[in-house]
Amino acid sequence: MEKQKSVALLIESSNAYARGLLSGIASYIHEHELWSIYMIEQERGAPPPAWLKDWNGDGLIARIENDAIANVVRKLKIPLVDVSAARKVKKIPWVETNDTAIARIAFEHFRERGFVHFAFCGELEFMWSIQRQQAFERFVNDAGFCCSVFTPNTKPTKTLSLKRERTRMAKWLLALPRPTGILACYDIKAQQVLDVCREYGIKVPMEIALLGVDNDELLCDLCTPPLSSIIPAAHQTGREAAAMLDVLMNGGTVEPLAKLLEPLGVATRQSTDVLAIDDPEIACVVRFIRDHCCDGINVKDVLKTVPLSRRVLEHRFQSIIGRTPHQEIVRRRIDRVRQLLVETELTLAEISQRCGFQNQEYMSVSFRREMDVPPATYRRNARRRYEDDPTNESS
Repeated sequence: MEKQKSVALLIESSNAYARGLLSGIASYIHEHELWSIYMIEQERGAPPPAWLKDWNGDGLIARIENDAIANVVRKLKIPLVDVSAARKVKKIPWVETNDTAIARIAFEHFRERGFVHFAFCGELEFMWSIQRQQAFERFVNDAGFCCSVFTPNTKPTKTLSLKRERTRMAKWLLALPRPTGILACYDIKAQQVLDVCREYGIKVPMEIALLGVDNDELLCDLCTPPLSSIIPAAHQTGREAAAMLDVLMNGGTVEPLAKLLEPLGVATRQSTDVLAIDDPEIACVVRFIRDHCCDGINVKDVLKTVPLSRRVLEHRFQSIIGRTPHQEIVRRRIDRVRQLLVETELTLAEISQRCGFQNQEYMSVSFRREMDVPPATYRRNARRRYEDDPTNESS
């Protein structure tokens, strides 16, 4: 009988993303092989535990986020997988959230609400925050807009410095144009922004719309107003890490070494539930498309809601939203198709009918044009990831 493998997990359980990783690892273990798990309670950024340097088990999955842990891990002679964006140890398998995709989803979330002013609030000590900032700025700049950035000068450790940082943040927030869409690097940072907004009388979401990352449901619901947040595929990332380690412990190799997983979407709550559109007629059109996109509407139906010619409507809509009314109708229908493909057992014909397409063939062509894969392939690739992730009920 094969000896049970002993696996160490160097992953904190103090935040939603890390708990998602652990959940995914547990899911893989339960489905494939019962490993003996060694894990202790640990806070984020903590030095390596004393037992790590003498660990003689069969494998390790770790968030290698500081040099101290990296130095110990490099000396280990066992298979290991990294689940941190810091990339402190090269040439080992690595699986993480796609931070560029997170930034893209955030930008699209604000643009579809009509925002033309953007900002990012991050943390210099985390590589994933820096990557999200850089990608978000790139999407904003490529679209012809500007992005304001706030990052702490240093990591506050004393009451005085905490107050100083809050004052700096308040000055930054008060100087932003109204309205501005802010992407915070993660939910905890977004909560800090909301606290400052409340203290200084900045209205959310009317003046500042705020989007976090991680979809920590408890934290998001405790925020005032409740916080919209991007849902990372943390659970699936944990599963992938466990699968990689399983291969390595059985003498195999992992190719490619790096794997980035797409986020699952946005859990929209009150903090971004707003339209930042000064043009009342275009705002009316956006609401109409949002509410009726799956009712089989076309641009002629849209024109009945506003006293504009098609040429004027399309010009003004394009300049504000960045798409034509027809493109916006199709985009929202495709979003609904994606949701139904993953969440339901409906046939493609039933989905096409529910989403306002003329027939299944037209839906399939439109879907493939937007997503680069046929609907059936998208369902196969995405459903398991969605259903395995415990955050899916809020997406």
